Amino acid sequence: QVQLVESGGGLVQPGGSLRLSCAASGNIFSINAMGWYRQAPGKEREVVAGITIGGSTNYADFVKGRFTISRDNAKNTVYLQMNSLKPEDTAVYYCNAGSVVTPTGRRYIEVWGQGTLVTVSS
Repeated sequence: QVQLVESGGGLVQPGGSLRLSCAASGNIFSINAMGWYRQAPGKEREVVAGITIGGSTNYADFVKGRFTISRDNAKNTVYLQMNSLKPEDTAVYYCNAGSVVTPTGRRYIEVWGQGTLVTVSS
């Protein structure tokens, strides 16, 4: 079984920074695209940023220039560095792995973490 576990959420003042981490555990051979999503109260889940296994990145317009996604393939971990945080960034942030392959060739599709809460408030 493959699991994703997020960490790093918390309370931060406007203009502050947080770094989220998402570690994949289990019998893993490779993980292709990974990404971060978020869901604010009363709103639908939305994509924040994504990164391919080769390191190509893409961002939602509302985080460009403020957030940076990165990954460490050796550690099966993806990060989200969040700077210049705004109150509207308050949400539960979820990690996603598009496809996870085990050494035996088993494939897990759309694996999600349990989420970590980010609250931006003074």
